[in-house]
Parts: sequence; structure tokens; C-alpha cells
Amino acid sequence: MNLLLVDDERLFVKGLSASLRKEGFNVFTAFDGDQALDILESEKIDIVLLDIMLPGMDGITLLKKIRQQTDIPVIMLTAKDDYADMVLGLELGADDYITKPFHTRVLVARIHTIMRRIGPRSEHARQPAPGAFTAGTPGTTGGAAGTTAGAAGTGEGILACGRLKIDLDRRTLYKDGKEIELTAKEFDILCTLARNSNRVLSLEKIYDLVWQELDCDTRTVDVHISRLREKIEDDPSNPSYIKTKWGVGYYFRKEDNS
Repeated sequence: MNLLLVDDERLFVKGLSASLRKEGFNVFTAFDGDQALDILESEKIDIVLLDIMLPGMDGITLLKKIRQQTDIPVIMLTAKDDYADMVLGLELGADDYITKPFHTRVLVARIHTIMRRIGPRSEHARQPAPGAFTAGTPGTTGGAAGTTAGAAGTGEGILACGRLKIDLDRRTLYKDGKEIELTAKEFDILCTLARNSNRVLSLEKIYDLVWQELDCDTRTVDVHISRLREKIEDDPSNPSYIKTKWGVGYYFRKEDNS
């Protein structure tokens, strides 16, 4: 698996790269945003570890550029308790975040969780066009976050929910026949809620089903739900699909398709 680590702390990069290589990853390193874009242009990268605090082009700006061109999974590396940066990164399409300092095994577990969830990147994955990063090619229409590809041929079929159609095999969402771009976690949250339509799921339950981790951070669930509503609801402040049960959690209101 090709992994790109973007961080300007050279000792940190050296140590983490060595640990990740021992875990079987092929690690590329960049110390600033321009180096990262060059690597993304020339190499087939499977996942990006991106520090927010970078010289020149900061991590948030780099994340925007990545999301304009590709849906490669991105894990943000943030300072401890830097809640504002964490929320902003998730809103812009990061798949996960981890706070420094962290144990390598925790990071590796999160990487494997993301890669299991999205499956092998198939022909349905949105790959960067040649010269996209270096030439500044505009991204496709539909927002900062790209459609996340998953394992093809799972045979799960289609979930039809009113004006929404969820293609489980292609991991693609359509609204009124138009494709809506979602990140990996957004798609998994939507599927989890839709498969349990009209059933209230607590924040802890959603986190357990989607993240599959012991340490529960319910704040990130709220952030992803908010971002998902912005994409699928006509009026996110008065949602029709993803409803809130105050003090309990969220549920998906399934419309009559007749």
C-alpha cells in the first residue's frame, strides 16, 4: 500500500516513516504542500497522512486541492485538542483525524479500518487527471469532497429512498438521478442510517458501526452528519431524510417510493 506522509517535522517524519515501513507500507514523504502535490501527480497513492501545520501552503489548503481532484482517503494529523482544525478538516472532506502524539499501532488500525471500509480502489474511483495538481486543473462540480469508491461486485444492489438512490456496489449516491459526491465516511453513515430506516441510532452506535473503534468520539459523528445533510437535504436546517431525536441520536426517515 502506497502511503504519503506530509509533515514538516523531519524527525517526526523519519521516525513515523520507519515504523510504518515495518508495518508493510510503502511510504512517500513530503515536507510541504508543493512536494506533496508533485508526489500525488507522479505516484499512485492509496492514502494520505496530512499535518495541518505546514510551511507555505497549509494542510487545509492542500486538502482542498486534493479533494478537487481525487477521493484518495486522507487522515489529518492535528495538535492535541485542536477541535477547530479537526472540524474544519472533516468538513472539507478528510476521512479521519488523529491527534499528536499518537501510538503507531493506533494510526495503523485507523488506516486499515478506512481501507477495509472503502475496499480496493476500482475503476469507479475518481483518479486525478494527468497534470491536475501541477497545472491547477479545476475540480469537478459537486463540492470539496469526492465520491468514495468501494469494492465492486459486492452484489448488495440498490437502496431506493424517495428521491435518493444508493448504489451499494458502486458506493455512489444519486438524488433525482444526479450523482452526489460523498466521502467514505459520509457514504457509510448514510448506508448505516438507511439500512436502519425509521430506527433511532445513538451517536455511540453510529460511531461503533462506521468507525469500528473502541474509543468513541461523538463530536465527529455530529460533524459528518451536518456535512452529509448539506449535500442531500433540500433544506439542511429542516432535514427530510436524516432526522434528529434530541437527546438520543439520529434516524433516517424513509419516504414512500410508490
